[in-house]
Amino acid sequence: MENKRKNKDFNPNNCPVTHCLNKIGGKWKPVIIHLIRKDCNRFSMLQRAITDISKQMLVNQLRELEEDKLIERIIYAEIPPRVEYKITAYGQSLLPIIDMMSDWGLKDKEIVACED
Repeated sequence: MENKRKNKDFNPNNCPVTHCLNKIGGKWKPVIIHLIRKDCNRFSMLQRAITDISKQMLVNQLRELEEDKLIERIIYAEIPPRVEYKITAYGQSLLPIIDMMSDWGLKDKEIVACED
């Protein structure tokens, strides 16, 4: 059974922001990209780092990121087999956006902490 994404091609006004969100939108994809970039690049490592994500959701998100050519799945011919994820050259173009999200999040957390 193929898992079909609801929003992959939804962009009625041909909006560039919608196009970007179709690729990396949602709760987990930016986090997954950020973690892979920080060498948290194996399934089990990602699962431990993102405690609230289900195994199936992580599988689906990784598959979608791979399908969109933002990450690459590398299978090492070892026993037992080892799989690692790597950000592709195309995916590297998103890193400034992920960095800005991280910077904004850190600053906003400080502001919210000061308001409490």
